[in-house]
Amino acid sequence: MAKGTLADRIRQQLGELSPAERRVGRVLLADYPAAGFETVAVVAERARVSAPTVLRFVGRFGFRGFPDFQSGLRAEIEERSASPLSLYESSGRGAGEQEGEESLLDQGRRVFTAALAQTYDELPPHDLERAVELLSDPKRRITLTGGRFTAHLAQYLALHLMQLRDGVSVLSERTVERTAAMTSWGRRDVLVVFDYRRYEPDKAALVELLHERGGRVVLFTDPWLSPAAAHSEVVLAAQVSTPSPYDSLVPTMAVIETVVAGLVHALGEEAHARLKEGERLARATGLLS
Repeated sequence: MAKGTLADRIRQQLGELSPAERRVGRVLLADYPAAGFETVAVVAERARVSAPTVLRFVGRFGFRGFPDFQSGLRAEIEERSASPLSLYESSGRGAGEQEGEESLLDQGRRVFTAALAQTYDELPPHDLERAVELLSDPKRRITLTGGRFTAHLAQYLALHLMQLRDGVSVLSERTVERTAAMTSWGRRDVLVVFDYRRYEPDKAALVELLHERGGRVVLFTDPWLSPAAAHSEVVLAAQVSTPSPYDSLVPTMAVIETVVAGLVHALGEEAHARLKEGERLARATGLLS
């Protein structure tokens, strides 16, 4: 079968499916992976198609039938819930131990190069373009948030955005400040979320809240997809392969840098002027020498 999670593959191939099969795909993506564990009849009813259409849909992705499709989902769920401890224990290798005679340098080069290549191969161009479109729209306010290991990525992207445009903030971890920000969310808001396996429940709740208020969500996540993907307009999934038991954020950083490059181009002279003014003010106030 093709690389990537089933959700990735469905999203990438939606344009190649028949209208009826696209409805099946959207039903599954809207409540992924839970929708995949319903019966064929329930999925067909939700998609307003026939049961044979659902079976044709799963056949397009290489499954012999619906039970086979659900077995594939179960395998994905096991991977989604993996922790550094479980990955360490399942690897059968001690810390710092390489495969065969391969050096640490060669192993790192091989694993990270492959992860970057696969991330870009599987990244939907329309999602990347839509992310740039949303984040460069001056009428929209941008709020960013991350998790235990990804809060610094939210900060990193936020710092770039702040240099390029107005209306950018990082969601506070302090309850009063966080709820104050959430009360004003509406249709012109964009929430950028970083959420990776061992997903944090508050991320899905934040995304659902903004979705209900008509805002837009840009989600950075892993191949197994955060539950927040169900209500995200843009999903940018990156590989997390690494020589250690810890998931890598190297491919995610590359995707962030790609988005920033798109923003610089989209904002054009406006961004250039803002950068110049920021540099002038920093020097005038002694922040830069």
